[in-house]
Amino acid sequence: MAARKLQCIAPAVRSIQVGIAMALPKQTKAIYLSPEWRGLMSRLLAQRGRRCEACGRTGCRIFGDHIHELKDSGAPLDPSNVQLLCGSCHSIKTARVRAIRCRETV
Repeated sequence: MAARKLQCIAPAVRSIQVGIAMALPKQTKAIYLSPEWRGLMSRLLAQRGRRCEACGRTGCRIFGDHIHELKDSGAPLDPSNVQLLCGSCHSIKTARVRAIRCRETV
């Protein structure tokens, strides 16, 4: 009796080429483009100075960061809920908060 050959089944879903896959562009929330937010940031920068409130760094781009994030019901235009952070400190804080939120949803 002759052995039967197995046939390959064509894949139903084509795999993507990771080298050319592009991430979707980040969508900016409307609050950050509003005149109210821009006015608040101008006032905070004038009052507190252009320095990171976490590490003290100056001479770099400063981000307005919500201490209690909007997703967690933080007040969007309350100056006491906004801290001024450099890019490094802002990234670290955002990653930490996202990790905590991710653990809470599991």
